[in-house]
Amino acid sequence: MLVELEGVAARFGTRPWLFGNLSLTLSAGEMLGVVGPSGSGKSTLLAILAGELAPTRGTVRRAGVKRIGWVFQNPYGVAGRTALDHVTLPLLARGSTRSDADRQAAELLGRFGLSEVAASPFALLSGGEGQRLQLARAVASQPELLLVDEPTAQLDSRTAAGVNAILGGLASSGAAVVIATHDPRTAEQCDRVVDLGDHPMEDTDAAA
Repeated sequence: MLVELEGVAARFGTRPWLFGNLSLTLSAGEMLGVVGPSGSGKSTLLAILAGELAPTRGTVRRAGVKRIGWVFQNPYGVAGRTALDHVTLPLLARGSTRSDADRQAAELLGRFGLSEVAASPFALLSGGEGQRLQLARAVASQPELLLVDEPTAQLDSRTAAGVNAILGGLASSGAAVVIATHDPRTAEQCDRVVDLGDHPMEDTDAAA
C-alpha cells in the first residue's frame, strides 16, 4: 500500500460537495484512472493524494512515498530554458553527472517524441509539446507516486496512444500512476477506474 483513502469527501467552504464517501487503496505498480463530469473534483482528488490539500472529511494514509511527481493540465516551464534542460535538472538533482543527465534526458525526450525540439526554449513549444515535456520531466524524477491531470487533452490520437503506453510502462516499473482524464482511451489503459460521479455527497449527509 502506498496511499489509502478512507471515507474521503471534499468541498470548498459552503459550496456543494464535489465527491464523498471515497475509499480506496493505491498500490505500487498500479495505474488508476479518475473520471467524472467536469466539476466533479478530479483535480481536487489529485491534490489530496499529493498531500497538497486536506480532505474536508475522511482520512488519508501514505507509506513509502518519498517522491511525488505531478503533471498539471496546463504546461509550465522556464521560458528561456531548453526542453533538454527541463528534463536534465531532476536527473542532476538525483546525483547524475551532467553528461549522464543529458544523455538520459535526451533518451526520455525521444520516448515522448520530443527529440526535434530538445534544443528549443520552452517558450517556443506548442501546448502538446509542453505537456509531453512535463511528463518527461516527471518520469526523470522517478517518483513513487505520479499524478497526471488530463495528459492527452492537447494531443492527437496517435501521440496520445504513445503517451498512454509510456505511462503504463512507468507503472509496470513500480510507480503508482493516477490519471485524471476525460479521454476514454486513456481510461482503458488503466488497471482500475474510479468514477467520481458514482461518489456523490449530499449536504444532508454532512450534517448527520
